[in-house]
Amino acid sequence: MDNVQTMEVILERMLDRVPGSIDKREGSVIYDALAPAAAELAQLYAEMELQQRLGFGITSSGEYLELRTADFGVNRQPATTAQRKGLFYGENQAPLDIPIGSRYGGEGINYVVRERLSAGVFRMECEMPGAGGNLYYGPLLPLDFINGLVRAELSDVIVHGEDLESDDSLRARYLHRVRNPSSGGNAADYRNWAQEVPGVGGARVYPLWNGAGSVKVVIFDSQMKPAAPVLVNTTKAYIDTVRPIGAAVTVVSAAAKSILLRAKVRLADGYVLQDVTEALASSVQAYLRSVTIDSDYVSIAQIGTLLLRTQGVIDYTNLTLNGAAANVELASEELPDLTGVELEV
Repeated sequence: MDNVQTMEVILERMLDRVPGSIDKREGSVIYDALAPAAAELAQLYAEMELQQRLGFGITSSGEYLELRTADFGVNRQPATTAQRKGLFYGENQAPLDIPIGSRYGGEGINYVVRERLSAGVFRMECEMPGAGGNLYYGPLLPLDFINGLVRAELSDVIVHGEDLESDDSLRARYLHRVRNPSSGGNAADYRNWAQEVPGVGGARVYPLWNGAGSVKVVIFDSQMKPAAPVLVNTTKAYIDTVRPIGAAVTVVSAAAKSILLRAKVRLADGYVLQDVTEALASSVQAYLRSVTIDSDYVSIAQIGTLLLRTQGVIDYTNLTLNGAAANVELASEELPDLTGVELEV
C-alpha cells in the first residue's frame, strides 16, 4: 500500500474526527477509548498488505507461492537423493563386483548400490534426500557382510542430490512458464518439461534439428555443469511421456568448455596471492554460472571487472582467457567450465 497505516497515523485520523471541545490528550477518556481500536486497525492493515503480496507470484512465498504456481501446473520439486560413484576392491586391489541393493555407510549417511558401471565401479544412491548426500568422500563400510570385500570408497557425484526446491527457484520456473506460454509441443513446452525433472538446471531446445518432427533438448545439471548420463536418460524418459505423438525427441548433455584464466596482478600490502586467487576463482565461478546455455561467449571484460573487485587487488595486466586477451566463444551446446586461475605478481 502507498500509505503506511501505523497505529499513530490511524489514531491521529480518528482523533481529528472528535470535536475540539472534548479533551483528546493522551490519557484522556476519548484517547484511551480510541487507542486500542487504532492498534487493531493497524494490525488489520498490515495483514491486508501481506495478503496482497502473497497473492502475486513475484512477491509470494511458502505455501502461498505453491498455491499460485500450481494454477499454472508448476509444482515445487521435492528433495532428491544424490547419485554417487562407488569403488570396490578385493584382494590385491583387484576390482570387486558386489551385489546390487547392498548397503554401505560413511559418516552417518547410508548409500545403496543401484547399477554396475564397470568392474568394481557402481552407481550408488544416497538413502537420505537432500544436498547432504553430495558432501562425503572417502571410505565406506558395508552394513551387511560382503564376501571378498577388502575396501570400499565413495567417489564422484554423478547426480547432485537436491534439497526441497527454494522459493526463488520455484518462482523463476513459474515466471518462465507464464512469460513463455506453451502451446501444443512448442519449444517453451520442451524447455518446461526438461526443467520439471529434478536435477536439471536448464535446457535449450532445437526444433526440427534433424528433419520434420525432430526435437533436440540440451540440458545441464543444477550446478550448471554437463548432465550425467543417468540424468539425461531420466529427462528423456519423462519428456517421452508428455510429448506430442509423433515427435522424435533427442536429449543430450551440454558440453564443457574449459576456461583457463591467467593474469599478472598488483596486490595491496598484507594480501597473499593464494587467498586472492581463491577469492577470484569463487567470483568467476559465480559469473560463469550465470552464463547460461543461451549465451555464446564468456566476456573477458566481465572477468577483468571481477578481478579489480577482488579484495587485495590494486591493478592487473596481461589478462588472458585460454591464452588470448579476448572473449571465449561458446558453441551452441557448450557451457563454460573454469579449469584454472593462475595469477602472478
